[in-house]
Amino acid sequence: MKLSRILSNLNGISRSQANFLIASGRVTVNAAPCREPASEVDRFALVRVDGETIQAGEPAYYLMLHKPAGYLSATLDDTHKTVLDLIAPALRPELHIAGRLDRASTGLLILTNDGQWSRQLTEPRIKIPKVYLVTTANPISPDTAIRFAEGIWFEFEQLTTSPAKLEILAPREARVTIYEGRYHQVKRMFHAAGNRVTALHRESMGNIRLDEKLAPGEYRPLSGEEICHIRD
Repeated sequence: MKLSRILSNLNGISRSQANFLIASGRVTVNAAPCREPASEVDRFALVRVDGETIQAGEPAYYLMLHKPAGYLSATLDDTHKTVLDLIAPALRPELHIAGRLDRASTGLLILTNDGQWSRQLTEPRIKIPKVYLVTTANPISPDTAIRFAEGIWFEFEQLTTSPAKLEILAPREARVTIYEGRYHQVKRMFHAAGNRVTALHRESMGNIRLDEKLAPGEYRPLSGEEICHIRD
């Protein structure tokens, strides 16, 4: 919401008065003066006029979870356990998942209540790299890396995936880097190459790497540096 609108929503303050207060430097956003009435201010920001709090700012949550196998990346399900079952009950209503993993997959999962931030993390056009450790049913053919680098045609979406990097670590093990995060993308890419994924573990999203100290099912808040990396 624009800063001027936040102020003008208050009883007794018109839009012109709000603009005057902002231009005069009497309004701060997160303790810093803001002189632009059109500045976009989210619900997490602390807004004050002459030191008086106008918007207290809601708490923002950014969590890293080490997802174990067997949990759905969903907020609610009548049949299966979900990743929200691993989170403190008080936080569950606030959170959504930024970049899902299927029930059998493991590794880094991000949960937040900041929708704008999570869109930056998952939007395909921004091309934040996502890295996965993959185990396959059959040996990985040498030409698979070439096919991934060229992009794989997905009939359902009528598109070719962005170039992906495949590093073969063992006959049936590889590290894959993709830049989109489409539905079951890594598994579908291997299927198109004539192979089948038997295990999928996400290691990182951008500069956010799964904390080695987290056991499956454990989580921690993201650091300020991890959060700001996505904003940048």
